[in-house]
Amino acid sequence: MRQFDFIVIGTGIAGLSVAIKAAAHGSVAILTKRLNADSNTNWAQGGVACVTANDDTIDRHVADTLDAGAGLCREDVVRAIVAEGPERIAELIDIGVKFDQVEVDGRLEFDLGREGGHSRRRVLHSADHTGREISVKLLAAAVATPGIEFFENHYVIDLITTAKLGFVTEDRAIGLYALNQTNGEVETFRSDRIALCTGGCGRVYQYTTNPEVATGDGVAMAWRAGATVANMEFIQFHPTCLYHPKKKSFLITEALRGEGARLIDREGREFVNDIDPRGALAPRDIVARAIDNQIKRTGHPCVYLDVSHKDRAYLEERFPTVYHACMEVGIDPASEPIPVVPAAHYQCGGVRTDINGASSLRGLYAVGEVACTGLHGANRLASNSLLEGAVIAHRAVEHMRLKFPVNGRPPTEFPLPPWQSGDAQDVDELVVIYHNWDEIRRLMWDYVSIVRTRKRLLRAAARLHNLKREVHEFYWNFKVTTEMLELRNLVQTAALIVECASLRHESRGLHYTRDYPLPDHEHGPADTLVRRY
Repeated sequence: MRQFDFIVIGTGIAGLSVAIKAAAHGSVAILTKRLNADSNTNWAQGGVACVTANDDTIDRHVADTLDAGAGLCREDVVRAIVAEGPERIAELIDIGVKFDQVEVDGRLEFDLGREGGHSRRRVLHSADHTGREISVKLLAAAVATPGIEFFENHYVIDLITTAKLGFVTEDRAIGLYALNQTNGEVETFRSDRIALCTGGCGRVYQYTTNPEVATGDGVAMAWRAGATVANMEFIQFHPTCLYHPKKKSFLITEALRGEGARLIDREGREFVNDIDPRGALAPRDIVARAIDNQIKRTGHPCVYLDVSHKDRAYLEERFPTVYHACMEVGIDPASEPIPVVPAAHYQCGGVRTDINGASSLRGLYAVGEVACTGLHGANRLASNSLLEGAVIAHRAVEHMRLKFPVNGRPPTEFPLPPWQSGDAQDVDELVVIYHNWDEIRRLMWDYVSIVRTRKRLLRAAARLHNLKREVHEFYWNFKVTTEMLELRNLVQTAALIVECASLRHESRGLHYTRDYPLPDHEHGPADTLVRRY
């Protein structure tokens, strides 16, 4: 059994930030199911929304966030995160993160971008690969920090709680089991302070902008441990994913629209203007629904993003990732429109936490996309996610340090039993796992995507119920594998999305249902909460 003062699961901005700050107070283990550089953060193109300009204010950023969140944001959480953002940005700069700058009147200022839902330019960026810049610098800082031990290729199977072990005490998280994918052994980790920083669940859907690691692991394991999960119906679909068979998961950053890119149909008409006066810069829920409606109404498989008003040199310098990705598949964005479609992008619900990242299960914290703090409400404002990860990571460590002080001795109060495989056999039918994986993603896209109905949700729930039973049998009858664990988390996360969507009898933000097309301000639930009893 490995013992640490802190355990962090995930190596994005949330996980690395927690680990670096926690290392000042004790030993830290960072577990990640792939390599350290594999995270949703690493894929982020747009940037970090933060008040830095003279013509911007905290109140304006708060107001934009509340407006995008469609009435479900917790204003105290929004205000705290926005207000503390500049200090966390300064810390990122201190470790070497470089945000683009521009010379104004002989002095350098941040070259701020603008994205949908923002009333001001406030998005700090590093060209169009901001996430990669942050990931590289944070990872370097974490590697150089004494007291942090990395465990790559360690897939966390489940959290260990006192209730699961039968202790008569307040239920709390005290450790976890993780599959070492290098040797196939299951290892036991012990700690009183566990931070879930596992990112989101985009791979639940057939079409997504997310990397392969985004299978809803954190939400699924937290739910199985007894933590409260909230608002999983609010899955954000990014309006502009490249429509091309060779790059099915490539995001076309919203910052292009902030620089004047036009969202048009095949006749060249800016159709979003018919729905919202902000047009292509309306919040993502509005734009994604407009595109979905346009595609279904016309039968054309995509719409287009036209940035040809910008010259080639500008596109290569400001948007090198997008420019070169398009050129690789024969699309020249300097002279022709880019075909785009919506795709699953961001999980706005998740493990229910307070402003400090503390979940309903003692000792378990959730930071970043895996968490539901109340910042995003029913729809995330563009580029608020990296800001949330940095701010809540800082708060979580401070909260852990004060609530569960490290006394310099390893935890010994609760002995953890080693993993037992029993009579489980090696998996002999991986094709069944792959088939179930594909079926889940297809049914979620067909029945639980941008536009929903009660009938579709019922069909999805019925099929997921059967799939959960099949996966449960696989889990208990065979030795655990990466493919099996991902499938287990995928089906559980999908079921939670459907359950939350079924509980909300209104349309709000990212949840749109034809059965209840309007928001219910009188009877609609503030949050949809689910917990395993």
